[in-house]
Amino acid sequence: MGRVFVAGSINMDVVATAERHPRIGETVAGEAVLYFPGGKGANQAVASAKLGIPTTLIGRLGTDAFGKELRTFLVAQGVDLAFVKDTDGTHSGTAIITLANADNTIVVVPGANGLVDADDVAAPILARGDVAVSQFEIPLPAIAAFFRRARAAGATTILNPAPAKKADKALLDLVDILVLNETELGYLTGTELRDGDTPERFSEAARTLGQGKIVCVTLGKRGVLALVEDQPLLVPGREVKAVDTTGAGDCFVGALASQLAIGKPLGDALAYANAAASICVQRMGAAPSMPTAQEVSAVLSTRRPGEGRDP
Repeated sequence: MGRVFVAGSINMDVVATAERHPRIGETVAGEAVLYFPGGKGANQAVASAKLGIPTTLIGRLGTDAFGKELRTFLVAQGVDLAFVKDTDGTHSGTAIITLANADNTIVVVPGANGLVDADDVAAPILARGDVAVSQFEIPLPAIAAFFRRARAAGATTILNPAPAKKADKALLDLVDILVLNETELGYLTGTELRDGDTPERFSEAARTLGQGKIVCVTLGKRGVLALVEDQPLLVPGREVKAVDTTGAGDCFVGALASQLAIGKPLGDALAYANAAASICVQRMGAAPSMPTAQEVSAVLSTRRPGEGRDP
């Protein structure tokens, strides 16, 4: 069985709930302030670890109170923190989230995450069969160094280019599987995309990023569209009542990595990740909302005809 290595951010999410999002320049009354462990790297690592896969997180924390709380939480979830450094002179990553009607807006302050470097990602030893995961909440040179090492070891690389920013071709060429939502796909391809667009339109945009890699576009309640060897594979969404969508994409990425690490075919891995994300959105918070393997198995026991077939 392979392992999952996640190089990425670790944040404390400070969540303000309200009836609606404020307009620019407007103040609205909130309902509650909540604190949840988060950060895309931590979320993805927790998602994988809670599914029973050996998972190592690579990153940095500040030496503040948030850093101590985050370390304690991650250890309790079974995440290996041997390569998470405490960094003096800076605060732990923090995300300020407004949640209204199950939709969120997020401002991320990187803190220690912005100091992750090539030396940090060089420490773990990867092997063939492992899965290396990263996102855009740590510096891009560190991601490139991480993926170069992963490729040299024969590991599979998964990139979640979020929050969206321009990346050079050299980095994208190191990616085996690209996982992104429609907003990120539109940004990276310079295409105007909307939630209601047809799968064919998303496929057309994804083809411009393909170039030998698998591109997975997460479409929320509509499911996920994967472009594999230029052929589309659509895994339908699951009808659930969403409470908080924060971390749903990270849940999908972590669950996908976990299944690929144990050798599952891509189609089955996508269906599994889709089911995991459908559980995540029914709970508050990011990292704390990640499901267990038993919970995902229960959802998959109601699998629809044709779901999860490998392309």
